[in-house]
Amino acid sequence: MSTSTVALSGNAFLTTVAAGAAEVINDNGLANWNSSNTICSAYFRMASTTDVTLGLNTYLAGSNNSTVRVTVNGTATFTVHLAGTTPKTYSVGTVLKVTGDLQGVTKDGGFFGDVSGLSVTTTSALAYANDPANYYWSRRGPSVHMWYTVPANSEYFYNEVTIPAGQDVIGSYFMVVGFSGGYSGIQVNSATERRILFSVWDADNGEKTTLVSKGAGVVDNIFGGEGTGGQTYLVFNWVASTTYKFITRIRPDGSDSTLYSMWFFVPQSNSWRYIATWKRPSTNTYQSGVYSFVENFNDTLGYTGRRVQYGNQWARNVNGTWSEVTAGNFTGDDTANKAQRMDYVGGLENGRFYLRNGGFFADYVPLNQNFNRPATGTQPMVDVNTLPTQ
Repeated sequence: MSTSTVALSGNAFLTTVAAGAAEVINDNGLANWNSSNTICSAYFRMASTTDVTLGLNTYLAGSNNSTVRVTVNGTATFTVHLAGTTPKTYSVGTVLKVTGDLQGVTKDGGFFGDVSGLSVTTTSALAYANDPANYYWSRRGPSVHMWYTVPANSEYFYNEVTIPAGQDVIGSYFMVVGFSGGYSGIQVNSATERRILFSVWDADNGEKTTLVSKGAGVVDNIFGGEGTGGQTYLVFNWVASTTYKFITRIRPDGSDSTLYSMWFFVPQSNSWRYIATWKRPSTNTYQSGVYSFVENFNDTLGYTGRRVQYGNQWARNVNGTWSEVTAGNFTGDDTANKAQRMDYVGGLENGRFYLRNGGFFADYVPLNQNFNRPATGTQPMVDVNTLPTQ
């Protein structure tokens, strides 16, 4: 039997927030807990099904006494009375397995209390985010990838993406065609905006990637943070349960630079739409490092889940020969590799590669596995020589 502290700063989310409420999850945990309608949910993973004794690490701020409700696994409910401004562990109770929700009930002052974490006593091994320097990433959740091996001198790469109904949650980026130096895919940016994205990083030596041309309605800018480079995007209201097609073209320009182009097929108009071409200096390559991934880029929504299917991958070499790509390698980012979060899956589904992340589901698929989808034999119905360039 051992006791662990699951810090709310890396393992909790405001899953229900009242209008005008001031609650936040910050470096110290749950703070500004003012509204009785706000619900804070905390998560950790147990390696085995066994009893868990819970405690609440908290103290009062702005109140002398308060009462809070702890709901475990959506069924078991405990009422905890808090008193005093000295940080301490308040006993909650013993349950079988845990996902905990906190909700304020009564208070005689400003706040219900500041909660730093859950005290968890059990014989089971636990998995939860325990690296404070990377709580931002663990709250975003694990990113997982599917890598494809393409023949040498492949100039074009084709991929299809389908997001099942209900899996297109805010903060999702379904990256469809990635490559050494950039990527393209579809995002859910807000409740009212979705994008088709195409980005190319600056050269390894720091030289700037420049825009050659872009399609109608496409926005271009530069980006920073995770590297620097050029970004283009098209605001487009794509929908779940519809299959979309992507093509990238990568080829040296003969002057120590490489040109990267991307097209997106619009089912409603039965036509290809040009996004952009970027010129990356000090680079001489065709398609390499080709992959897809799924991520959540909104850390406050890291408790939500998403799922995506990728199918019918093909590569076209410089001689014009198409080759079907049926092998995939499943990997994850540091959040997954270091077991800060274990809600991720990859593999085969309905003849396609699929990826899933977020949502704190129980079953996961070990990383670094190879998968082979069944060949379709359905070569892309596209004449690359007639793809639009504006």
